[in-house]
Amino acid sequence: MTPKICIAQDPEADALLERSPLALLLGMLLDQQIQMEIAFKGPHKLYTRLGNKLDIHEIATYDPDAFITLATTPPAIHRYGASMAKRVQTLCQFIVETYDGDPTAIWTRDTPTGPEVLKRLKALPGFGEQKAKIFLALLGKQRHVTPSGWRAASGEYGLQYAKRSVADVVDAQSLSEVRSFKKAAKAVKE
Repeated sequence: MTPKICIAQDPEADALLERSPLALLLGMLLDQQIQMEIAFKGPHKLYTRLGNKLDIHEIATYDPDAFITLATTPPAIHRYGASMAKRVQTLCQFIVETYDGDPTAIWTRDTPTGPEVLKRLKALPGFGEQKAKIFLALLGKQRHVTPSGWRAASGEYGLQYAKRSVADVVDAQSLSEVRSFKKAAKAVKE
């Protein structure tokens, strides 16, 4: 059984992440320079402001200035709401153009291997190597999207008992453990 998403630590936001691959992808996009649970609440904020729907085509074609206003209205989707609104739109436009508006095609079209899914994720606007690996691990660990070679392709984030990223957050305790890991890793770098 697929575990219930518990990344945002908010029942409504997590329910949206659970049922909407687009919301999960947007949460990952927003997961930078803010706490991960705040980032993963961002898609739910958009969802409610768009009339309780998260339509990739609507977001892709939304007037850019109006979308920035939508994204920055308090509480904003991110502390850098305007720039993240642009990134959200760019990502949605890319998925519409490249995957006919179906985010799941990134990991399902033509039955790709783990390395191929990683390559596709890295090609997404706003996704670099690390973010792509973390999202691939999130898909494998929490969504049972397990193409051949996904653990190796996601590197250390794919380790079974790791507590290093959002891919490992399944409750408040694991969120705390991931935070502790990140804090310790940051201290080593400094």
